[in-house]
Amino acid sequence: MLLDPETENEVAYELCQLLGRAILPVSHLDRPGDASRDAGTAFFFNELVGVTDDGDVVHEYLLTADALTRAPYGKIGLRPSVTEPAGVASDEILMPDFSAQWIHLPEVGLAAMPTGGLHGHAEDRGWRWRTQQVTDGVAARADDIAGIGADPGSAFVLALGVGADGSRPLEAVIERLVRDGDEVRITTELPPGYVGAPVFGVQAHGEGEVALRCLGLVLPGAGGHPIATFDRIRTALVEATAGYR
Repeated sequence: MLLDPETENEVAYELCQLLGRAILPVSHLDRPGDASRDAGTAFFFNELVGVTDDGDVVHEYLLTADALTRAPYGKIGLRPSVTEPAGVASDEILMPDFSAQWIHLPEVGLAAMPTGGLHGHAEDRGWRWRTQQVTDGVAARADDIAGIGADPGSAFVLALGVGADGSRPLEAVIERLVRDGDEVRITTELPPGYVGAPVFGVQAHGEGEVALRCLGLVLPGAGGHPIATFDRIRTALVEATAGYR
């Protein structure tokens, strides 16, 4: 769905308010002390796996592009807004054996980290996470993805860019997405730090109604980027975690 420029700007602003604390900076390195490389973005996703008398049963994951996770060591940045109390957490989490921390889903270009270890890390050090999540209800369904056609539509990428000083500012950029055969793609090449970031679109639902949907995440690309779409992400996660659901 292609929106007018004023509405696009409003959506981008609202995304930063609603989900600015859902994303974290990630990077990797060969050994401690090396400079980080291949900066990207990861985001929290709550998958609804069931409903009981006590409420919803969800699995929380940190999602990013698989290409960002294939390294001996990795760093997950801790922005001040995503931890509490203030001033207790460090600036980053250095993770040895980084690749082993993730469930790798190469068929969709995705890596998913169950967040139990992240919450345990915080508890052991006297702080807690203060995050937002892309919920199961916001993540696109198969019919949302099927509705994307060859005509350009509005896309919103919520990411942590890379500043000239190495900082990772929160950014929401407005792009165009199209269907290209079996792929959904962003038509322009994005700046450093955007691989792994969530991509959002606005879908028509009912007469005169629209809904914001997280379509998936940015994968590496040249001259544009394929999107790992949530219809494929859901299927791959279910298959990869079938033994402990």
